[in-house]
Amino acid sequence: MAKRQMPLKIIPLGGLDGIGKNMTVFEYGNDMVLVDAGLMFPDDEQLGIDLVLPDYTYVLENEDKLRGIIVTHGHEDHTGALPYLLMDLQPKVPIYSSKLTLGFIEGKLAEHKIRSPKLREVTDGQCIRLGAFDICFFGMTHSIPAALGVILRTPAGTVMHTGDFKLDQTPIDGKTPNYQAINSYAAEGIDLLLSDSTNATIPGFTPSEAAVGPSIRHIIKNAPGRVVVASFASHIHRLQQVCDASVAVGRKVVVTGRSMITNTRVARELGYLHIDNENIIDAFEVDELPDNKVVVLCTGSQGEPLSALSRMANGEHRSLSVSKNDTVIISATPVPGNEKSVAGIINALSKVGCDIYDKSQTLVHVSGHGCQEELKLMLAMVHPTYFMPVHGEAMHLRAHAMLARDMGIPSENIFVVDNGDTLEMRGGKVRLGQPVDSGVVYVDGLSVTDADPVVLRDRQILSQDGIVTCVVTVSHRSRKARDIEIYSRGVSFANDEVLSADAQEVVRTRVDKNSQTGMGVDQLRKGIRNSLSNFLWNRTHTRPMVIPVVMEV
Repeated sequence: MAKRQMPLKIIPLGGLDGIGKNMTVFEYGNDMVLVDAGLMFPDDEQLGIDLVLPDYTYVLENEDKLRGIIVTHGHEDHTGALPYLLMDLQPKVPIYSSKLTLGFIEGKLAEHKIRSPKLREVTDGQCIRLGAFDICFFGMTHSIPAALGVILRTPAGTVMHTGDFKLDQTPIDGKTPNYQAINSYAAEGIDLLLSDSTNATIPGFTPSEAAVGPSIRHIIKNAPGRVVVASFASHIHRLQQVCDASVAVGRKVVVTGRSMITNTRVARELGYLHIDNENIIDAFEVDELPDNKVVVLCTGSQGEPLSALSRMANGEHRSLSVSKNDTVIISATPVPGNEKSVAGIINALSKVGCDIYDKSQTLVHVSGHGCQEELKLMLAMVHPTYFMPVHGEAMHLRAHAMLARDMGIPSENIFVVDNGDTLEMRGGKVRLGQPVDSGVVYVDGLSVTDADPVVLRDRQILSQDGIVTCVVTVSHRSRKARDIEIYSRGVSFANDEVLSADAQEVVRTRVDKNSQTGMGVDQLRKGIRNSLSNFLWNRTHTRPMVIPVVMEV
């Protein structure tokens, strides 16, 4: 096949089935570039799972083609899978991103004891070449500084990936989106646009990050005691506003929570967070100051059980606590699936009696993603021939596709796809290609494994109905039951002696019946499991996990 006829393949491996685990492959001939490598946090049904990663098997199968990894910004849903991916990759490919993002990545790799690969800083307006790819970066505004969008030029056509963005005209650091670059690239022609869909269902514009500052300052200024602000540790713009408000009203800032301490340190060292040393104190020094002179910056805005806010609310923090005279600001929106955990934190704080502020009461949080009017403005500026919404659940992708259609892009040029689907571009024309294997990988303790529905189903049964173990001693000669003992954990009928005696009789009957047929031990175990499970269902309407143990004597 002549080189000019080769297709550019665009393969999303994550990010199209929820808000998280973003990862997209761009492949042209023998060259491949990966954009983002994120994770997702588990939902309530994924019991015991620590993290959810995209299945990046396709990347590993083609690692000899991989020329570099591009990371658009420093959020976990775009960087969190990097340590696991790098552990599996044999050639250590370079990682390209902004200075702040690379600082966060370096800290993350150090936590996993991974020797940092080649970290290559890129800036707004810079271009690089990776194999067949000419790649240029342009600045975008988001809820974290130094977010980047990406232009990928190949012989088959040109793609723009916006990354996560909002069109904030008054950003905290004064760096607005690089409209000049976006329009310049658009004038040259964008064949395919990949654009953030998170808020595609919300009309209007997302308020500026600067709108949060006055509300936070008012609360901090008028609070009678300490003020505790819970936010994402990577939301440097929000942390800057809290620091500015605290210093302006004469309060010292305490930083607590592992990721908050790490990220504020990195952001200060790299010049993205500005606060003098004299205005930051250690958590163990907080008792030396009056409560009305202290602001605590902490993790826990998502209700994480081991976060600093959770430990303070439950009286388990080593050096900090919350009293009824204090004020707590939850400066974030719950990630889908975390609503119950956040409500639990708020209830715990309510029992303490402190004042609590969240976005439902006052303007202490705004989204980092653009709403419908901003998404339409992006489409109007870029004016792509083809469009593929990314970064969202199905309803967000569909809503974004409808916006694109309203903006004049023909329906046949809009691709709403799933993870693993492939788009192929030849001569600037896009069509669906052959899908690749995709899915999710679970981080479960120290193991990284494929999704195993059997394991998760067993955990759900254990969590809901408990476990019953039946130990049966069978005579080797007569095949009759000698002793039957039943143990249970996590069941509501554990101390019911009548039920236990009846259960033993059911098992004895099954063993005696099997002795007449001469069935083997494996069949006997199966029979005991079925008989005991049916008995418990009939008597208790619960289905605990039944584990039969048969011993011959």
